[in-house]
Amino acid sequence: MKELLRSTDPTIIAFASALLEGEDIDCFQMDVNMSVLEGGIGIFPRRLMVRAEDYDDAVVVMRDNEIPLGR
Repeated sequence: MKELLRSTDPTIIAFASALLEGEDIDCFQMDVNMSVLEGGIGIFPRRLMVRAEDYDDAVVVMRDNEIPLGR
């Protein structure tokens, strides 16, 4: 798996996940449970992972929808 996106904003992660699922690209959110450790203040970013073979297609989806990848 490759990291596609890293953000402290859960709405961006949710939107990106929905877009990827709409394109039949499987994704997995990592670090979701870190909010328990941080107390819900949003300092630890969540990561959105995709399979290596889907990475290039996922980047195109993110760019088409103007979601910054931080690169």
